[in-house]
Amino acid sequence: MKLDILAIGAHPDDVELGCGATIAKEVANGKKVGIIDLTRGELGTRGTADTRDVEAFNAAKILNVAMRTNMEFADGFFVNDKAHQIELIKEIRKYRPEIILCNAIEDRHIDHAKGSKLVSDACFLSGLRKINTKHVDEDDWQAPWRPKAVYHYMQWKDLEPDIVVDITGFIEKKMEAVLAYKTQFYDPDSKEPETPISSKNFTDSIIYRARNAGRLVGIEYGEGFNVERYPAVDSLFDLK
Repeated sequence: MKLDILAIGAHPDDVELGCGATIAKEVANGKKVGIIDLTRGELGTRGTADTRDVEAFNAAKILNVAMRTNMEFADGFFVNDKAHQIELIKEIRKYRPEIILCNAIEDRHIDHAKGSKLVSDACFLSGLRKINTKHVDEDDWQAPWRPKAVYHYMQWKDLEPDIVVDITGFIEKKMEAVLAYKTQFYDPDSKEPETPISSKNFTDSIIYRARNAGRLVGIEYGEGFNVERYPAVDSLFDLK
């Protein structure tokens, strides 16, 4: 299966929160999109790894993505080393995405920046011919593959975006996918401990942050991304 876009997150729900509307829009436009979660979120204060598995499955159905898989790296303790890079390279070469979306370059949770750099490095290394890999699902040695672009979505911190995607008309689908993680977000009846993302204020912030990103570029709703290399356009008139 070749993907147009592969979205990768350190934890289940990272992708939905960071770029869920962008994914929904691209799927609606006929693009084939997949999701990889690096960990099962087993260190999360609320819920369990098993409940997160179910929630991630439900969110994937809402977004109508072509595939979703979990690398089962250690939540909180995975590192950007050869072993982890090789496993990600196998997935990149298997799905051959044109674009990869991944964690914020800098953020509150240590796994987000780690995941960001791990994915970025794996994307580069995946294009090197002398790195030999064979995926467990495939019989042949894999050909090298390097995505055309790596975009980092926004998370906890209000980083300054390099580009903003117009997600007007898709914010409702994003919220539906986010709220599929019932154990993680605001629930007035929950008896579990409060976390930075379990408050009503956080849930509300998803909407007003999208409105603010849109305000920056004169649209109703937006999702911001940081880029690793300058984006090119055919014409100055391509910009909104």
